[in-house]
Amino acid sequence: MTLEEAQKTVDAWIKTVGVRYFNELTNTAILMEEVGEMARIMARRYGEQSEKESDKGKDLGDEMADVLWVLICLANQTGINLTEAFERNLEKKNIRDATRHLNNPKLQG
Repeated sequence: MTLEEAQKTVDAWIKTVGVRYFNELTNTAILMEEVGEMARIMARRYGEQSEKESDKGKDLGDEMADVLWVLICLANQTGINLTEAFERNLEKKNIRDATRHLNNPKLQG
């Protein structure tokens, strides 16, 4: 599925099953909540915090998909074409960071 297809799929789901979009501010708050849920798993599974029994069965991929879903909702609501935005962002990174990481001694093995 492309980003464009994902945006269309989310829009169709929202307008049928979801009835309507939550407003942009509500969706921003939901996005922060979803990022927090993902961060909790990351901190406990890959970081230094111990993982609670209740967290061990949580699906990291599902939490990442929740983040993506709400981000797509916000893009749809604000008229952002994520494909175009991502392509511009990648181009910016390729220009700005062309040698930056190669020359970073912290990244040398």
